[in-house]
Parts: sequence; structure tokens; C-alpha cells
Amino acid sequence: MTTITEVADGYLAALAATDPDAADVVGRPLPLRFGDLSPAGFAARADLDRTTLAAARNATAATTAEYALQAALVDRLESDLALYDAGFTTRLLAPLATPVHLTRQVFDQLPRDTEDDWTVVAEHLEALGGALDAYAATLREAADRGHLVARRQILAVADQATAWITTDDFYGRLVAAHPGGGCHDRLAAGADQAVAATGRFVEFLRAELAPRAGTVDGVGRDLYAVTSRSFLGAQVDLDELYAYGWDELRRTADEMRQVAAELGHPDTAAAMAALDADPAWRVTTGPALEQWLNERVEQVTDALDGTHFDIPARTRRVQCRISPAASGVMYYTPPDATLTRPGAIWWAVPGGQPEIPVWSHVGTLFHEGLPGHHLQFAVTMTTDSLHPWQRHLCHVHGYAEGWAHYAERLADELGLYRGPAERLGMLCGQIWRAARIVIDMGLHLDASIPAGNGFTDADRWTPELAVDFLSTVAGLDRATARFEVDRYLGWPGQALAFKAGARLWAQARRDAETRAGAAFDRKRFHADALRLGPMGLDPLRATLTALHPAPHPED
Repeated sequence: MTTITEVADGYLAALAATDPDAADVVGRPLPLRFGDLSPAGFAARADLDRTTLAAARNATAATTAEYALQAALVDRLESDLALYDAGFTTRLLAPLATPVHLTRQVFDQLPRDTEDDWTVVAEHLEALGGALDAYAATLREAADRGHLVARRQILAVADQATAWITTDDFYGRLVAAHPGGGCHDRLAAGADQAVAATGRFVEFLRAELAPRAGTVDGVGRDLYAVTSRSFLGAQVDLDELYAYGWDELRRTADEMRQVAAELGHPDTAAAMAALDADPAWRVTTGPALEQWLNERVEQVTDALDGTHFDIPARTRRVQCRISPAASGVMYYTPPDATLTRPGAIWWAVPGGQPEIPVWSHVGTLFHEGLPGHHLQFAVTMTTDSLHPWQRHLCHVHGYAEGWAHYAERLADELGLYRGPAERLGMLCGQIWRAARIVIDMGLHLDASIPAGNGFTDADRWTPELAVDFLSTVAGLDRATARFEVDRYLGWPGQALAFKAGARLWAQARRDAETRAGAAFDRKRFHADALRLGPMGLDPLRATLTALHPAPHPED
């Protein structure tokens, strides 16, 4: 009989023919990092997933590591196929992390140290048009089959891509960093081609795709059940989760008021305004901000390593960089498969902000770095018992974002925040993620707003109400709030991954604490959980239960 390891080996080898990340894992890098975004490319991936899923269900597993691999692989293949069959994968346009964005982010990750590196950059600039044209063909074919996002999502991506080639001048500034000589002329010509290709894609979105799209933003319960199941890797009671979101909003708001009182202010808004205006909390945008990021990460790494976690030496370092994009997002990119490039925290600081009030960003830094995303990847990528597919290619939003959001609270538990100001910043992130639950579910499921909720008198969600809600409840500026709402509408269910994912992580920990009683070891629990590797949160809880059973009465 075929073992689950053999099935995963075959799957990885097949993926490596067209997937740049898989090719890196097997040591046969592809010349271009865009992947196959054509309709045929998506169809071939779905066919491979179906064949592999049948084999994985029937494969044998004999060890804890093999059971974890089987649970993870079956869960991901089922989820990916459900998304593809529902038409979600091939219609994807949203303000963040779609194939359109990932093609641009390729240039963030390409090395630029040598002239040979710059030649590779030039090759990618020249090839960008082919990648965007291929994805346009996929979107067109999906639309012909009735799979098309709402007009709001199409125009939001068009606006973003337009900004890359106009106000941001992303490709021009990329080439301007070249020292001159060598392949500079080729780079300049490639940047012109990239700008033209992006403009052509924007025209396709505005002139061809948008007129075909509808104006209803919510996707409805049927598709939402598919997407939320995939993002979490868990089956949840949607109505119960919506009620939980409201409960979390009220509880976190109460906690924020308590912290504001500690800071000597009558309410949360006054405390936040005072902190924003305090020069002691403001860091100049640019090298000074980058230095602040790196120093804080180094200090947190030293505080955690050996005490609360054993951070693998090979992945201990994380690099903090200011991104040339100006989207306002802080995000993490993991090390490459060979661990030659360190994990990195990127901050795309909003344009026009000469100083940043850092008190409100410490929780996000812990989320993206340690003990959040970077720690999880540091363990995952160096755990030898994991299959290479698990270490490098298995991604579950609820597992990864749930862990990172759980890590924000864990950082408080471990005493990493420096006083009530940074704790208030963390709580801003917590209430924001709770707001995500009720807004995301409310918009997509057309859920009613409970009366007497303490936040709004409205009875139904609209995108405009959601923007106001994020601004008043979570303290987001209106531009960021609009971006967030557009993101929720484009990724139905993904917003659950943070707060609902963290809830499932916390439930798994409470289950282990209940079973172990006084013998519970927090450090061991976290190490065991992370060493299982990425997987859906339902199989994670089941695997942890098997790994940490209740003590026998005679023990």
C-alpha cells in the first residue's frame, strides 16, 4: 500500500513543474517566479489535487508525524478543490494577496545585490505582462462561466494597480536603485514594459470586466460556508460565531476603557488622541523607523528564546524593512526554502506621514514577527519530521493568522508590552479583529445587527456603515477602514481567520490544560503544537488531543 509520505512526495514533485515555490523546495528553481496563471494552469492544478486527494485518503500512516501529514494534506486538498469548484479561485480580485498583488510582490523578494541579480529583475520586468495577460484570460473565462466578483472589487484592484504605476512609481523607483551601467538600459526598458502591462491589465478590469459585474457585494451563505471552512480549516457554527463577535466587541471595549483610565484619560478616544500627539511615541518615517523595528524585534527575540520558546538558530533572524509601496500594511514574508534569505517584516508606510505613532503598532509587530508569524515559520521550516510540503507549501489562514493573533495576547501574558500605552495599542488590534467578524459575516450573510449592542443603532450592514464602524470602534483612519471593508468583501470568510482562529488556538490550549491539570507545561504545549506543522484547526485540535491525552488515573 502507498504511504502518505509517498503520496506527498509525488504531489510535491508534480507541483514543482509549474509552481515556483514548490520548485524551490525540490531544488530545481524555475526561471520565473510568477507561476502559471492561465485557465489551463488552474485547471491542471485542480486535476492534480483531485488525483492526490483520492490517493491521500487511501494512504497508510503509522506515526504521529504521518497522521499529521495525512490530516493536513486531506484538509487542504478538500478545501482547495471546494474553492475551485465554487469558482472562487479563478475569479479572485480583492485589495490584498490576490495573484495580481503577488506578481508585484515578487519584485520585493528578488535579490538585488549583484549585476546577475539585477539581470533576473530585468527578466521578471519583461515577463510581467505575460503573467498579467494570463490572469486576465482566467478572469475572463471565469466570468463566462458566471463566476465574477462584485464591481467594487474589480475597481478597487484597478485603483491599486494604477497607483503602482503612477503615484507610487513602483517600477521606476525599483530601477532607480540600480547603480548604473551593466544591464541598466535593459532594466529601464523592462520597467516601461511593466508599466505598460499593468496599464493594459487595468484597462481590462475597467473596460471589460467591471461592466459585466453586479453591485451586490455579499456572497451569501452557501459560498460563505465554503470559503470560511477553507480559511479556518474548521467547521464552525456561523450564527454562534456572529454572536461571539459581538460579545468580544463589548468585552474588549470595556478592557480598553480600563487601560485608558490607567493612562489618566476619561475615555479611549481621548487616550488614543493624546498618545498620537505625544512626541515620545512618534518615530520619523524612513531609516529611523526601520531601526526602531529591527531593535524592537531583536529585544523580543532575546526575551523569548530559551525561556518561552526554543527558536531554531537557522531561522532566528528576522529582517525589518520599509516597503516602497505605500498601502499602509505591515506584512511578513517567510525565509526561502533553502534558508538563505531571512524572514522579513515589511511595512508599507502610508504616504504623506513624516512620523508614525508607534505605540499603536507594537501588537502588529508581535503579530508579524515574534511570537507571531516569524516564530511559527521558524519552527515549521526547521522541523525535520515535517514533510517538505508541510514546511513550505501548506498554508491555512486560520492556523497562521489565528496563531499570530493569539500571539498578540500571548505577548501580553509574557510581559512583552511596555506599559499601558502599548497594551492599548494591542487592544486596538483585538477590537479591530472582533469588528472584522461582525462586519464580514454581517455583510456577506446579510445578518441583522442586534438591538442594544452598544455600538450602533443601525439594524442592517452596509459598506458605508462598516467603514464608520471601523473608524469609531477600532480607531482606524477612514482610508484604512475603506481598504479593510473592501478586503472583507473580496475575501469572504478570511477575516474570521484572526479572531476566530485565535479562539480555536486558545480552545486547543484550554483543552490541553484541562487534560493535564497541574502538569500542564505552556512551553511544551506551544512547541508540540507548532512542531505538528500547519494544518486546519479541526485536525489540529484532534491531533493535539491524541498527542496530549488526559492522564490515566493510575499514572
